[in-house]
Amino acid sequence: MPVVANPRESVIALARHGLVEYTKAWDAQRAIHQEVVDMIRPNTLLLLQHPSVYTAGRRTDESERPQDGTPVIDVDRGGRITWHGPGQLVGYPIVRLAKPTELVGFVREIEFGLIAVCAELGIKAECSAGRSGVWIRDDKGDRKIAAIGIRVAKGVTMHGFALNVSPDLSAFEQIVPCGIPDVGVTSIEKELGRTINIDEVTPIVERHLFESLKRVSI
Repeated sequence: MPVVANPRESVIALARHGLVEYTKAWDAQRAIHQEVVDMIRPNTLLLLQHPSVYTAGRRTDESERPQDGTPVIDVDRGGRITWHGPGQLVGYPIVRLAKPTELVGFVREIEFGLIAVCAELGIKAECSAGRSGVWIRDDKGDRKIAAIGIRVAKGVTMHGFALNVSPDLSAFEQIVPCGIPDVGVTSIEKELGRTINIDEVTPIVERHLFESLKRVSI
């Protein structure tokens, strides 16, 4: 996965791709991570989509998994089980942290960047105390619009965020998303009540996430 852009005045390079199998992207993450650790590659943000796949973080309980035998890929990130698929923009920031022990601060910056994306599109989103990710909270109840799961090794991050732009949300019905049974999952398209696609959202995500990552990386 070569770097395809390095925005001016940014310490983050961008590698933008289309639909990539999860395991292939995970292999690429590990390779890029080592290159960033070795300081032979700049901090890099991967943006892509995955074919439909369930992935389970280290904290996933067996009861949260699909009960019909649907395959799940176990991964070394934090968090619990989630789904990836077309219509969901996945971002993997592989960056050297300025403060490697302050993982919560890094997650918050990712959340703030995604909240700014939602605001630019006319959606009021926010953080939720004790719950990672980005949420819509109103009289319709709490619902998650973006999930976050991170790993830090040797001071460099892996894995990242998944922003629901226009996916088939029914895929979440087979699991307990992120281990939280009492809330729903939503998307930008559902909240706006109009058709929207990845190409429309991607440049907005790039702009806001670059700003967030610049504040926490070196």
